[in-house]
Parts: sequence; C-alpha cells; structure tokens
Amino acid sequence: MTDRLREKLNQLRTEADTANMRADKAEAKVKTLDQTILDNGHAIKSLQVRLQQAESALEKMEHTVLDCKSAKEEAETGRATIDGLSRKITLLEGQLDRAEQTVKGMAEMLRQMDVRSEQFERQVHVVERERDQWEGKFKDTQSKYQEARAELDDLVTAMEGL
Repeated sequence: MTDRLREKLNQLRTEADTANMRADKAEAKVKTLDQTILDNGHAIKSLQVRLQQAESALEKMEHTVLDCKSAKEEAETGRATIDGLSRKITLLEGQLDRAEQTVKGMAEMLRQMDVRSEQFERQVHVVERERDQWEGKFKDTQSKYQEARAELDDLVTAMEGL
C-alpha cells in the first residue's frame, strides 16, 4: 500500500506541479491580458482625444468652407457690381465724349458769334459816324436853308415894297 500511496502522492504531486504550472501560465496570461487591456484603454483614450481633435478640426474646416463660400459669393457679387459699374463707366465716357464734342461745337459757335459781334459793332460804329456826319450836314443844310429862306423872305418883303 505504501507503494500505491507513494504513486498516488507522486501522481498528485505531478498533478499539483502541472496545476501550478498551468496556474503560473494562467497568471502570466492574465497579467499579459491585463497589460493588453490597460494598453488598449490607453490606446482608446488616445484615440478618443485624437477623435475629439479631429472633430474640432472638422468643425473649424466646415466654418472655413462656409467662410470661403461666403467670400466666393461676395466676390461674385463684387464681380457683377464691377461689371455693371464698368458698363456704366463706358456709357458715361461715351456721354462725356458727346458732351465734350457739343461743348467744342458750342465754343466754336460762340467764337464765331464773338467775331460776328465784333464785325457788327465795327459796322455800327461806322454807321453811327456816317449818321453823325449826315446829321452835321443836315444841320448845316438846314441852317443854310433857314438863311436862304430868311433872305428870300427879306427879298419878297423888299419886292413887295417896290
């Protein structure tokens, strides 16, 4: 019996050693898995932080895209305004050119009228001088006529007295 007991004890020792080895392996595996879980937890936290940063960056980019779209619309509106103003400038330049031509024509007409006015003023002065001369001649002639009339009246009176 002792042999059997020894065998049983040896078998139990072997089983116990095997169980201890298995337990050691299991503990090592548990430690490894715990470390893996801890590493995965850190990785998850790191990924969560990176996800939050990416979401924040995405929001900033979305705002930037909206700002760019708004700027693009403003630029298109500005281009349309510039095009309209360019057309208006072109029309106004055309009107200005026509107005300048009209002013030049008017200035030329005014110059010609000034020349004619000077000519007419000279003619008026000449005619006034002629009129003054004729008035002077008329006065001389009238005074001679009055003298002749007086002489004639004297002569008629003298002849009547004869």
